[in-house]
Amino acid sequence: MASMSTSFPKTTTPFLSHPLARSDSLLATTTVSFPSSSRSRSLLRRATTLRVVRSALIEPDGGKLVELVVPEPRRREKKHEAADLPRVKLTAIDLQWMHVLSEGWASPLRGFMRESEFLQTLHFNSLRLDDGSVVNMSVPIVLAIDDEQKALIGESKRVALVDSDDNPIAILSDIEIYKHPKEERIARTWGTTAPGLPYAEEAITNAGNYLIGGDLEVLEPVKYNDGLDRFRLSPLELRKELEKRGADAVFAFQLRNPVHNGHALLMTDTRRRLLEMGYKNPILLLHPLGGFTKADDVPLSWRMKQHEKVLEDGVLDPETTVVSIFPSPMLYAGPTEVQWHAKARINAGANFYIVGRDPAGMGHPVEKRDLYDADHGKKVLSMAPGLERLNILPFRVAAYDKTQGKMAFFDPSRAQDFLFISGTKMRGLAKNKESPPDGFMCPGGWKVLVDYYDSLSLTGNTRLPEKVPV
Repeated sequence: MASMSTSFPKTTTPFLSHPLARSDSLLATTTVSFPSSSRSRSLLRRATTLRVVRSALIEPDGGKLVELVVPEPRRREKKHEAADLPRVKLTAIDLQWMHVLSEGWASPLRGFMRESEFLQTLHFNSLRLDDGSVVNMSVPIVLAIDDEQKALIGESKRVALVDSDDNPIAILSDIEIYKHPKEERIARTWGTTAPGLPYAEEAITNAGNYLIGGDLEVLEPVKYNDGLDRFRLSPLELRKELEKRGADAVFAFQLRNPVHNGHALLMTDTRRRLLEMGYKNPILLLHPLGGFTKADDVPLSWRMKQHEKVLEDGVLDPETTVVSIFPSPMLYAGPTEVQWHAKARINAGANFYIVGRDPAGMGHPVEKRDLYDADHGKKVLSMAPGLERLNILPFRVAAYDKTQGKMAFFDPSRAQDFLFISGTKMRGLAKNKESPPDGFMCPGGWKVLVDYYDSLSLTGNTRLPEKVPV
């Protein structure tokens, strides 16, 4: 259960290691796809080093990081104001989006979307700012209310947002209430209105018929009290950590699954190539998604245990890796959603984004096929409005090389030597307490995964209950 707290724990963890010395750096402004030939790499390196702009972290969208948490001296006053306002009760997913907004992940957005912002997001995947510039915004961040709540609000221009215990946690001001076009929203976000879309069924289909937007003031920082709050670094806190480590390039890796050695190979190889391009201290932002996920995904608490073992076992270098939780819910909206994932990491200071096969994708909820083309996510990112400043790093395909007994980049000329272990197969092995081939995942990380599925069999559930932010 989430609560509001006045301070962020500064607990030392294996994820945040000692700072490194800062060095002068280069910052590329082009979209980068790592070629395979040495000649191409040399040409890329020369082209990139000619485009030196600055050594600081990339600027947030809109030029300034938006922070919507009320300063400490004004919190008592704002809580008194909230007590007399009409109330809107938040769901678990609503609170996750409030968390996202409050810390500036969606900068320059300053609250739940009004209709003009909603329509721009839905139809253009971007927002036009007052100065005429465009920032990417591909998923609506909106708050639904029903007819009864709308009637209770009446002519008020402000409402209090409350948790499941009716405690005021935020104020929404200068509000606008407008129709919630559910079918249009689902069709434009997912490209289908087929039944069985996890997020749509959880947060849209049975939601209210109206949306309410306005300027957001969050009364205290959002805390979940689940033992993981120390890993929920805001964009500002991440920027401070990255600057402390002297990062001259930050490459972000979004994931909602356990880390195997193929992921690690990709991340370490990316750092090696950035060093070849002339960067002195590239830092990996390993950024697991921490909001709503579908029922068959491994819960966040278990994923964080697994990630910790990956660092403890030396699969990734703690000195050049920051692991933090991204508070956003997961929509499984493919090429539309991957733009949101990339845009949010700009606000956290990342100037490189690793994208793989079928990012943010899922199987079709009705037909036996993938919902999205596996290559469309990376293609869309390279063309998306408002993401021109971000360098896109497409995955290189990794698989288990039977001749070497480890994960390696796939070589089509000897395809018979490679074994592809899908997420489904990995989960099946863990459920049956079977071991994957040596070198697929570090032993400590695999044990966490086996323990998770073992705990499910003991409870008789398909997924363990987690504390949720309601």
